[in-house]
Amino acid sequence: MPIIEAHHFGVVEIDNDWRVTGFVEKPKEGAKTIPGRPEMVLASMGNYIFKASVMTDVLQRNALRDAAHDFGKEIIPAMYPRMKVHAYDFAQNFIPGEADLNRGYWRDVGTIDSYFAACLDLVSVTPMFNLYNMQWPIVSAPMNLPPAKFVFADAQTQRIGIATDSMVSDGVIISGGTINRSVLHPRVRVHSYTDIDESILMDGVDVGRHSKIRRAIIDKGVKIPTGTTIGYDVEADRQRFTVTDTGIVVVPKGAEIEEKVMA
Repeated sequence: MPIIEAHHFGVVEIDNDWRVTGFVEKPKEGAKTIPGRPEMVLASMGNYIFKASVMTDVLQRNALRDAAHDFGKEIIPAMYPRMKVHAYDFAQNFIPGEADLNRGYWRDVGTIDSYFAACLDLVSVTPMFNLYNMQWPIVSAPMNLPPAKFVFADAQTQRIGIATDSMVSDGVIISGGTINRSVLHPRVRVHSYTDIDESILMDGVDVGRHSKIRRAIIDKGVKIPTGTTIGYDVEADRQRFTVTDTGIVVVPKGAEIEEKVMA
């Protein structure tokens, strides 16, 4: 990761042979860069591979200490001074069937904005995170839901069920609504004359007629009443929901939204 992003991550310090020599949690300044690459640091992805016997020994030693028992702050620092601990350069990771464009793809989704950006990576024409590579399939739990369905095609009244540059999951029904650059999780229902743009709708979200949603994350099971507008008035949204500095609106699970009376 670029050194200017170091304060967001646990930074792994290495020598020229990629042996770990230090570990600093979210350094505000002075982060040690990758040898030969003064503009980059090595961010910990939180994935570790050990022999079981080594892991057991380290955990038992740590359990005897009066400490927080934190993996990044205590376990790793206790290992590299007395063991051979090496880092793996994920930027060189090769996946069969993928091009150099998305080699070493990784996103830290610890913030709303980074999670939102990672989701939009999925809907690019040439996705950075490719779910469609049959040489390297991503296997998820089958839900045994019916295929997604798009209904109504009345151009005269603009009652058209359509999705463009989007990912639409099983069990979704887009009933006369328009979806663009969005990710719809299973069992989402979008009713007529609705416009959804650059948004993420979680499992079971139901969007009422004549609603407009832009740059939003709607959590599981939320019912969006008829005529609701989200993502077009930042100040109004902040009074009801969480809004990030970049304008992403988050509607939490269990949110109760007052229905707008249609004229």
